[in-house]
Amino acid sequence: MAEPKWLHNMNSDEYLREDFEAKGKSRYTVEGIDKNDPDWLDKAAKKVHAAEGDDYVKLDSGLLTVNQLNWMLRNTIGEMTFVDDNNQFLWYNRPVDPNAKMKAKRTPDQVGDNMGAVHPDVRDVIPNAKKVVHALREKQDGHDDVYMPVPTGNLKQLVLHYYKRVEDDNGNYAGIYEWVQDLYPLVKYFCETTGQKLVVDDDATTGATYRRNSDPDAVSGASTKAKAAKEEKVEEKPDTTSGASQH
Repeated sequence: MAEPKWLHNMNSDEYLREDFEAKGKSRYTVEGIDKNDPDWLDKAAKKVHAAEGDDYVKLDSGLLTVNQLNWMLRNTIGEMTFVDDNNQFLWYNRPVDPNAKMKAKRTPDQVGDNMGAVHPDVRDVIPNAKKVVHALREKQDGHDDVYMPVPTGNLKQLVLHYYKRVEDDNGNYAGIYEWVQDLYPLVKYFCETTGQKLVVDDDATTGATYRRNSDPDAVSGASTKAKAAKEEKVEEKPDTTSGASQH
């Protein structure tokens, strides 16, 4: 994903210390149950006598049943998740259609898992996830949210991962809310409704990498990404200061 400059420049010695095994404890941690137990949700709900079904929940600006909350959130646009301040994955809005292909796939048996178990341990996935979590935990440079677009190889698919710092009533860090959505259908509707259109700004100082890795007419990003990689390799030049070649 394309991360902002302020996030890219963070000190790795600091953010890599994030505990993705969730060994700590939040004030809402349900103890005595293995966090990575595939049946964690049912076991934890039973232990704390959680409200369910037609039980009412009083919110700060409304009164809804658990069923109503579930129905509303499952039909809300975009994919949403919540991770608490102890790096434990506690919730996502499960799609109404069980066959729906999620952009950031989550499954019911993952609920309760620590962040290390939720993220695949490949390439830089976990270090990058730790960076986002630590940045929002510490409110790095005053930021309380992170926007990260995903170059998909297709400019007609504008997938965005948005991470928001969640605070309690006293301003203390309480976790992270993530929202994932393909913005293109919204942008397309806006353009059609207002008679406007998207164009490439040749004078823009940002977005070059995203555009280079994308093709407005692409069905998939494979050929575009391969082409971009080939162009990068051709552009490499010998290091004349040391006599060594760049690789």
